[in-house]
Amino acid sequence: MFKGKNYQESAKLIDRSVLYDPAEAFDLVIKGAKAKFDETVELHVKLGVDSRHADQQVRGAVVLPHGTGKSRKVLVFCKEERQAEALEAGADYVGLQDMVERIQKENFFDFDVVVATPDVMGVIGRLGKVLGPKGLMPSPKAGTVTPNLAQAIKEIKAGKIEYRLDRTNIIHCPIGKVSFGTEKLVDNYNTIIGAIIKARPAAAKGQYIKSCVTASTMGPGIKINAQKQQA
Repeated sequence: MFKGKNYQESAKLIDRSVLYDPAEAFDLVIKGAKAKFDETVELHVKLGVDSRHADQQVRGAVVLPHGTGKSRKVLVFCKEERQAEALEAGADYVGLQDMVERIQKENFFDFDVVVATPDVMGVIGRLGKVLGPKGLMPSPKAGTVTPNLAQAIKEIKAGKIEYRLDRTNIIHCPIGKVSFGTEKLVDNYNTIIGAIIKARPAAAKGQYIKSCVTASTMGPGIKINAQKQQA
């Protein structure tokens, strides 16, 4: 696959055989980010589990200390008597049957996170086939099915992200922007890695974190030595 001149220049800064300490890795990410926009810094963590087994799933949510650098739109499903409360807490869209129909009929997806109260999950369950593949279906594990709407909304707006395994046993998540600088990126990295390690399933055997790679939106991948966090 063809890589542009900027990518090739950035790749020259990296020794692909080296596992870098987090601070060194994020320094290199920042130096190699040459796009004209503020690139997102992503983390890709491959785990030694098998996501096909229910007892080896790894999923959860954590509030990054410095947020992700992106404002996130929140859709809340709740009964009418709680809709004003959700809007006051900062929800971008609130509704129930009307929002279900809007998603189904208008293909409306102008939101990043969905929160729901437990008493309406029966109503929005029919959206599983469209929200599920997009990673948008509310989940108690992610803290997005909750009676405490205000807290959930405020945490998401403050930088709460969900992490979950894909089919190849890798967790992909944004941990900030290049403009954050090394120190804030390391803080966010330590928080998400700590949460992933804490979520290790009892059924996981052998080495848990197989590899950990960071990259900016347009930059090359840089391997991080995550063994210190595992120890």
